[in-house]
Amino acid sequence: MSAEPIMEPVMTQVDPIDLLSAIEEAAPMPIRPEYVEGTVIVPPQPNDNHNHGAGELFYQFRAGGFHLMGFGNAYRAAHEDGRTMALIIPDFYVRRRRPTELDESYRKAHKGWYPIDMIALVGEVTSTNHETDTGPKFRTYAAAGVPVYVLIDRHSKTAHCYTAPVLPGDDPTEAYYDMDTKVSLGEPLPLPAPYPTLDTTPFLTD
Repeated sequence: MSAEPIMEPVMTQVDPIDLLSAIEEAAPMPIRPEYVEGTVIVPPQPNDNHNHGAGELFYQFRAGGFHLMGFGNAYRAAHEDGRTMALIIPDFYVRRRRPTELDESYRKAHKGWYPIDMIALVGEVTSTNHETDTGPKFRTYAAAGVPVYVLIDRHSKTAHCYTAPVLPGDDPTEAYYDMDTKVSLGEPLPLPAPYPTLDTTPFLTD
């Protein structure tokens, strides 16, 4: 896979779910494309430091008693009229619940994508695609009403805890988080209760 993210605007007349399925089938190697703000994104292959740091955060949440912490699931956000707004596979997340029968029915109907309202906290660790995590994904998570967005920005060497999502109108590209708790990598990142304060020192190896 390319070291750089592949980004391609798409025609919205086609359901993005079907479009991503076609791209996956046509790819010569396994990929997990996403769809954000009208653009198909094929994330770059993460390096070992990315995966090591994300794994350390996973264990910090689990050690704090958050057994609904996870990674790997794919989530769909929808416009008010039901159209697909975004298809995202976060680096990590804390769910509100284990999938119910209704959630599994939703996933089946949407070809593998769970409803994004299952997520209470979402997290991303940047690779070479840091602009995606700090821009389109930042706005998309806010537009979807995800209460907490944890961002490890290895490009700027900062860690952020975004809270208080705001959607000022009908346009999801104008959404934002009103609160940003920011620290330098290596410093503890406080999260809102009941979540633990995160140790960000694992990312100092970059």
